[in-house]
Amino acid sequence: MKEQIKQMIEAADTIIIHRHERPDPDALGSQFGLQLTLQHQFPSKTVLTAGEMATSLSFMGELDQVDDELYKEALVVILDTANQARIDGKVAMTGKDVIKIDHHPDEDPYAPVQLVDTTMSSTSELLVHLLNEWGYEIPTSAAIQFYAGIVGDTGRFQFRGTTKRTFEVAAQLIDAGIDTDWLYRNMYETELAALHLQGYVLQHIQLTDQGVGYVVLTQDTLKQFGATVEQASLLVNSFAGLKGMKCWALFLETDTEVRVRIRSKGPVINEVAKEFNGGGHPMASGATIGQLSEVERVIRRLDEVAANFQF
Repeated sequence: MKEQIKQMIEAADTIIIHRHERPDPDALGSQFGLQLTLQHQFPSKTVLTAGEMATSLSFMGELDQVDDELYKEALVVILDTANQARIDGKVAMTGKDVIKIDHHPDEDPYAPVQLVDTTMSSTSELLVHLLNEWGYEIPTSAAIQFYAGIVGDTGRFQFRGTTKRTFEVAAQLIDAGIDTDWLYRNMYETELAALHLQGYVLQHIQLTDQGVGYVVLTQDTLKQFGATVEQASLLVNSFAGLKGMKCWALFLETDTEVRVRIRSKGPVINEVAKEFNGGGHPMASGATIGQLSEVERVIRRLDEVAANFQF
């Protein structure tokens, strides 16, 4: 499969790279990192990135405006996207050829050609291994993108998916000459409104008898602190260290839905996420519910999962 993907990339004149909606650092890092590496390796090819930018991650780069007509003769590579419904830009599936490269559980094999490796910490790490295997040089401009993706998906190398291989790849990317000070400053500096909101989150954590922590942020609360849903979603790990908590959820009300970010220290939570229009990793998932009245249903299901887990 890896060799087939390499041949498809080398045969294509136009390559369009997509990833999931509401991108995180791994989605954008893998997208920009692959683009910059392929542009470096094949200067004559047209390599484009598609989708909507997350405001908080705009420092990572600028996405291209891609004409729908280009897809008819293009190779489309979709990164870090487990389900077809989550692709940012549904036109992606109209490409002449479509490849899926991901590290999430392969519950929706939507592409004719796929490379999925759930042992990788991130899609960025997976791509570095792949590019190394192909003998492609990763320029510094791409290395910092991949590093951002790895840092984001491993929680600065804290999460369970971090392995010896992850650190080896990180070392390779650092050796490429990346500016980690610049990256960490841009990734983790926080607006004053977001810090005030974090204080609110820490004051309003609820913990069930089964060890499920949760916080609900309504639209009114977000308006009160002048914070966006995007800013608020970054606070999901702000109470990760709570003693006695096995898993936790952050509920974010928008105009049309309630987004749910779920994390775990042990109980497998992606099956619960799937029940609520979501999915993801066993320890980190996302879901969507229609209204705040459904919060209790999510907590009950997380309680059931947590009750069967002991540290």
